[in-house]
This record gives sequence, C-alpha cells and structure tokens, in this order.
Amino acid sequence: MSKTKIALVVVIIIAAGTYYGFTKKEIPTAVAPTIPNESAKSEEVSEPPTAADEEIGKFVVTYTDEGFLPKEINVKAGETVVFKNKSTKSMWPASAMHPTHAVYPTTGGCLGSTFDACKGVLPGESWSFKFDIPGNWKYHDHLTPKFFGAIDVK
Repeated sequence: MSKTKIALVVVIIIAAGTYYGFTKKEIPTAVAPTIPNESAKSEEVSEPPTAADEEIGKFVVTYTDEGFLPKEINVKAGETVVFKNKSTKSMWPASAMHPTHAVYPTTGGCLGSTFDACKGVLPGESWSFKFDIPGNWKYHDHLTPKFFGAIDVK
C-alpha cells in the first residue's frame, strides 16, 4: 500500500472514533464507586426510604428508573439529604443548571458548586449532601438530565 492510502485509512479511523465518542448516548455503567469526603459520603439507608427517615435523622431522595422520588422535599439549613440509587443505572445528582451545576452558591465542586456528586453513583449506593444555605435548590441527574427535583431549605 502506498503511504497516501495508509494515511487516508488512519484519518478515517480517527474520524470514526471521534464521531463515535461525541455521539455516544450513554455513560458506561462501570463508573468508579463514590469516594467519601467531608460534604459527600456514602450512607446505608433502611428500607423503604422515605423523605424523612427518623431512624438516621436524615432526609432521603430515592433515585429510580423513573427519576427522583420525592421530587421536592423541605429541610432546615444544616440538614443532610441522602440520594439513594435504587435504579438499574448510575446516577449523578448535581445542582441545576445542566451542565454547569452552578446554581447552589458554594463553589469548589468538580464543575460548579459543591452540590455535585462529581461522578456516577452506582446502583445500590448513595451520596449525601449537607444543605447549609436557605433557598429552593433545584437539581438534576447529570447522566439523565430529564430527571430533576428540588430541595427547599428553610
């Protein structure tokens, strides 16, 4: 084969790979598990989850294949909300707006605010966030942005 033909084949392979990378619809489910830190940690939640789980003193939002339940909850400033993944795929809870995650006013997260899991949370795992600032904080699943909810902090 001539050098021109080899170069053309290499360019076509690179172009096809780039096209596939930008048009791929789903994130692979083999996402690394969440790593706990000061504002985001994994928690086990008793069954069945409810918005206010008195046993652990935290509020629970369950993520299913149909989205977040309940869609809106009310908490007091300083309370923690646990996002429990009971779906068949990874979730990534994050502050509105998609894709910047910058509505919750504390910065320092991976994209915008600290209200951001910063990666997929695998089925069966959870991620939690302590809401310190009063307001109505909308959020979404970064991996499936059509799923959203709100935390009303008093």
